[in-house]
Amino acid sequence: MILDADIKAQLGQYLQLLEGDVLLKVSAGRDDVSRDMLALVDELSTMSANIKVERTELERTPSFSVNRVGEDTGITFAGIPLGHEFTSLVLALLQVSGRAPKVEQKVIDQIKSIEGTYHFDSYISLSCQNCPEVVQGLNLMSVLNPNITHTMIDGAAFKEEVESKDIMAVPTVFLNGESFSSGRMSLEELLAKLGSAPDASEFADKEPYEVLVVGGGPAGASAAIYAARKGIRTGIVAERFGGQVLDTMSIENFISVKQTEGPKFAASLEEHVKEYNIDVMNLQRAKRLEKKDYIEIELENGAVVKGKTVILSTGARWRNVGVPGEAEFKNKGVAYCPHCDGPLFAGKDVAVIGGGNSGVEAAIDLANIVNHVTVLEYNSELKADSVLQDRLRSLPNVTVVTNAQTQEITGTDKVNGISYVERETGDVKHVELSGVFVQIGLVPNTDWLGDTVERNKFGEIVIDQRGATSVPGVFAAGDCTNSPYKQIIISMGSGATASLSAFDYLIRSEVPVLV
Repeated sequence: MILDADIKAQLGQYLQLLEGDVLLKVSAGRDDVSRDMLALVDELSTMSANIKVERTELERTPSFSVNRVGEDTGITFAGIPLGHEFTSLVLALLQVSGRAPKVEQKVIDQIKSIEGTYHFDSYISLSCQNCPEVVQGLNLMSVLNPNITHTMIDGAAFKEEVESKDIMAVPTVFLNGESFSSGRMSLEELLAKLGSAPDASEFADKEPYEVLVVGGGPAGASAAIYAARKGIRTGIVAERFGGQVLDTMSIENFISVKQTEGPKFAASLEEHVKEYNIDVMNLQRAKRLEKKDYIEIELENGAVVKGKTVILSTGARWRNVGVPGEAEFKNKGVAYCPHCDGPLFAGKDVAVIGGGNSGVEAAIDLANIVNHVTVLEYNSELKADSVLQDRLRSLPNVTVVTNAQTQEITGTDKVNGISYVERETGDVKHVELSGVFVQIGLVPNTDWLGDTVERNKFGEIVIDQRGATSVPGVFAAGDCTNSPYKQIIISMGSGATASLSAFDYLIRSEVPVLV
């Protein structure tokens, strides 16, 4: 039995929602993955009378396609879609059976209007929390548009193919045989990359908001909900809803929730926001802030949106180490997500730059997958919690190097080593390896503000205890501010504080609040 009892019970409930017959066409060999794949599809067929199985030959073996009877839908799984891809399998079965997808009609219309022939191959890892959104988006496009097909390829099951294409990060997507994208992408982002994105004209008639939130992470979602609950006109401008939480593997310190995953948490945030009358403007990056009669936010597409108050919650991004080779070999051996990309380095030697909690946790996780991990820490000792350090030092395939200043990440077409300087002696050392994971903290997403709002030497927006910035009517919350602790629960609290402060500012100002 390939499915454990809990998953099988959960799947049984979903399969009751099938609206029509589904035909699984299976291409299998004599290998272990093929055997497990056959066991999976056989279990599926025994669980629902709507699921039929047929043996065939597909482009890749082992693989299976999900089809309507008498029609190839264009969805293929090369590998076994369990782990993080279990939901991708369930949604494919439901949508191919005829069940309507839970997306806005305008998105459905966008997909159906795409002309031309598109075949996508997405290379994923079953341990990657960023991959399912890409897989599910491409699957949905295949269901809705007969000119689009998609194959999900598990890198662990097709190692030779992955290595031949020099794929060293997931998800990586190829379109019609050519590189298309790498990294997490929402359905909206995929459509935008295909040329179907909102332009400035779609923002021209938007009235000024009472509260305009810039950023769609935990702080921004919290701020928008608190504003909307006051019954005032609220909008969110977000480059990607969910922010950095989307790249977080596991969340275990959000009080009342013992454990969850970042993408699941972000989806819950978005679902909660949509319960209110909040205008969500996704895939929009802020370019400029200027205070006039209203506070104006110019977007990169040229549009200008206005607010009587603005809450900045643009979050932070991974800090780059800033040495030669880092940018050149990004996704070619340089990585930032050990959970996503770690499996691609199975049996190889890697380095982790950074000795804080993130770096040490990454090294511990990677040690279970790779041949050897070298941890490079700039200071004289690791900064991680002692319990993590004890665990790290107990591992036989980990080397910790302190007082090490990274000098260069070397390679030709991909990473082949790392050079560092021993800070005590000045000697340069070189380690041959295949991958480098950068884990040296965060940098706030505030460069676009320039001098319009006071920031400290780290680029963080300076706020007072009410979340107010140096510009009247402009508030800030979360990881983009000088808050000393960068935690989800603190960001959400600061978002609520900024929103309540913005409302207080509105009712005390000369301009009446529109409710």
